[in-house]
Amino acid sequence: MVRILLGSIVGGLAQWIVGAIFWGTPLGRIAFHVANDTANANVQLALAQNLTPTGTGTYYVPWPDTTQGTIMHGKGPIALIHFNTSGFPVMSGASLIEGLILSIVSILLIGLALHGVGARVQDFASRMKLVVLFSVAATLYFTIGQPVFNYYLPWGYFLYLALSQVLGLIAGGLVLVRWFMPRSVAAAPAETLH
Repeated sequence: MVRILLGSIVGGLAQWIVGAIFWGTPLGRIAFHVANDTANANVQLALAQNLTPTGTGTYYVPWPDTTQGTIMHGKGPIALIHFNTSGFPVMSGASLIEGLILSIVSILLIGLALHGVGARVQDFASRMKLVVLFSVAATLYFTIGQPVFNYYLPWGYFLYLALSQVLGLIAGGLVLVRWFMPRSVAAAPAETLH
C-alpha cells in the first residue's frame, strides 16, 4: 500500500505536468476564441452591470423558462457564463498546488481501484487497459457530456479539455502501474477437492 501511495504522488505529478503542458503553455490558446480589448472591455462592463447584483455563479443566458427567455434563446446568442464578481491574478500559485493535490488524489483512487482487483488483474497490459478505459469513460461522460447534453455549447473547448484529461489520467496511471504496482505473480495452483 505504501508503494501505491508513493506511486500516486509521482503519478499525480505526471498528470499535473500533462495538464501544465495543455493549459500553462501557448498550446492552451487552442481551446479559446479571443476577442479584442475593446470587445472584452464591453463584455466585462455588461457582466459587471448585469450580473454583479445577483453575485458569483454560473448563468445560463438567456434563461429559457419564460416566454421572453424562450424567444431570446431561439434567436441567440446563448451563453453559459461562469461568473465571479472578483478579480484574480492570471496565474495563482495556490491553484497550482491545489491542482497537484487533486492530481495525486485522483491517481491514488485509480491505484486503490487497481489494488482492489489486484489478485485478478496482475499483468501490466491488463492494468493499463483498465486505466485507459476508466480514463476515457470518465472523460466522455463528465466532459464530452457537457456539449452533448447542453447542445448549445461549442465543442472545441470541451474536446481540447477532454484530450488533456484523458492523456493526464493515462500518464499518471502509467507511472503508477509501471513503477509502483506489484509485479505479476504466478497463479497459485487450484485446490484439489477430495
